[in-house]
Amino acid sequence: MDWRVARGGNRKRRDAAAESVSWKLRLRRAGIGLAALGACAATAGAARGAYRFLTAGQPLRIREVRFAGQQRASEQDLAEAATVRRGDNLLRADLGQLERALARVPWVKRAEAHRRVPAAVEVRIEEHQPAALIELSGLYLVSSEGDVFKRAAPGDGLDLPIVTGIAREDFVQRPAEVRPQLQGALALARTYAAAGLAEGAPISEIHLEADQGVTLYVGAEGTEVRLGTGDLPQKLSRLQKVLGALAATGSKPQVLHLDNRAHPSWVTIRLAGAKEALSKTGPRGP
Repeated sequence: MDWRVARGGNRKRRDAAAESVSWKLRLRRAGIGLAALGACAATAGAARGAYRFLTAGQPLRIREVRFAGQQRASEQDLAEAATVRRGDNLLRADLGQLERALARVPWVKRAEAHRRVPAAVEVRIEEHQPAALIELSGLYLVSSEGDVFKRAAPGDGLDLPIVTGIAREDFVQRPAEVRPQLQGALALARTYAAAGLAEGAPISEIHLEADQGVTLYVGAEGTEVRLGTGDLPQKLSRLQKVLGALAATGSKPQVLHLDNRAHPSWVTIRLAGAKEALSKTGPRGP
């Protein structure tokens, strides 16, 4: 009988060696995983520490809240209205809330806040530009955009035309209807000034009526100028010519009618001291 010896290593030894290699790989991988976990834990700990430092540490405590751009709004009123104060954390400060709070201060139209280093908040103030006063059971300031933004006070020192004829009840309950009327009155005042009329006869009052239209009171004597409705630029052009002609003769008008619906081109004039209208000018008049 021919006996042959199998070639190759012992199977048990091979299995043991393979298992040994497998455990080494597992241990190595486990070591890498533990190292990664340790690194993550260290990173998380550092992040928590950094967060605590940034949100609770002294270096980012706000040292100053400063305002710029204001002329009429007092810094005291702004500081009292501010929702961000010295000592607050710079990163946690709610700048949107701050801007909204400051926009409620009289004179402030818009506020824009920014974080500044090392630890400050700077707020840029844009103020309303007053264009007129309005009588609403008391005098209020009106901006050039037609916003009623503040009750008039003696210290405001403003010499502006007064808009009358709008009831406070209508202003409060129907603002969408009233605002265009107010904007129209302001546009008329701008057109009046652009025509050069305000230099010799500035507007003191703009009276609005639903049926009768617009009546102006102008000049030192408070001359009544009834414009009515429609064709206001053309009426202002005729008014300029009439006032120029009257000034050349030294006459002082008391009332001027430019609201003749039957004869739109006519201007009826009542001179100061006269009981009746003394002249009517048609298309060929001044």
